[in-house]
Amino acid sequence: MAVEMLSYIERQSPVHRLTGVTKLICFLIWSSIAMLTYDTRVLLFLFVLSIVVFRISKVKFSEVAFVVYFILIFLLINNLAIYAFSPQEGVKIYGTSHVLAGLGGGRYSLTLEQLFYQMNVTLKYFTVIPAALLFIVTTNPSEFAASLNKIGVSYRIAYAVALALRYIPDVQRDFHTIALSQQARGIDMSRKEKLWKRIKNAASIIVPLILSSLDKIEIISNAMELRGFGKNKKRTWYRARPFQKVDIVALVVFVLLLVISLGVTFYDGSRFYNPF
Repeated sequence: MAVEMLSYIERQSPVHRLTGVTKLICFLIWSSIAMLTYDTRVLLFLFVLSIVVFRISKVKFSEVAFVVYFILIFLLINNLAIYAFSPQEGVKIYGTSHVLAGLGGGRYSLTLEQLFYQMNVTLKYFTVIPAALLFIVTTNPSEFAASLNKIGVSYRIAYAVALALRYIPDVQRDFHTIALSQQARGIDMSRKEKLWKRIKNAASIIVPLILSSLDKIEIISNAMELRGFGKNKKRTWYRARPFQKVDIVALVVFVLLLVISLGVTFYDGSRFYNPF
């Protein structure tokens, strides 16, 4: 917990110089491409491009490593579930069957088509994960709220989004503080304890964390109400930034990327690239 997860990381990079709305639109376009296509060529290109953009952002992998490892565990479970419930999905999609191993009878025979299909599913995650992490850790919550309000989103909603993004590191700090306090009282949550015991001891942190969170919500709500938040139709923003050339260039590039990717994906009428 020494490094806060999913909180804004300030750097001097081209990605950080983009406005919050520009990054949101680019992320939505990126995610749309990844969701719509099963073309391996497109997914591989997006994956490589996402790594390049991640390097340009100057965000260190160690700063987001815990979240990445957690997602990878979920991805492993997801792949196992796909094979358990639909082991012949690849055969149905690609129309051929190249059996590699006969596991548990005909239904669970391991086929090259199934491996290829699940590889594409994995590539989808690998394509979206860097983009999602970059959007969160390179976007200042206040600037993002100002950008949303600039394009017509109600400032009440924009401010709620900013509060939600700011609350992530606050929860982490509270969790760390409560955990140290409980350990000082003799509640051990280190690896020395058994897993079940550690899970049970974690309850002694979760309950105080929820109560402290509810208390903070009430304090913030009262403070906003006392200051007349929501009374006026408009408000000014300290962190507001105008659109610059780099924002326009980024949006044009991503729109072109969307058009080209969809063209490559659906040129033969199917979103599945079939090498068989």
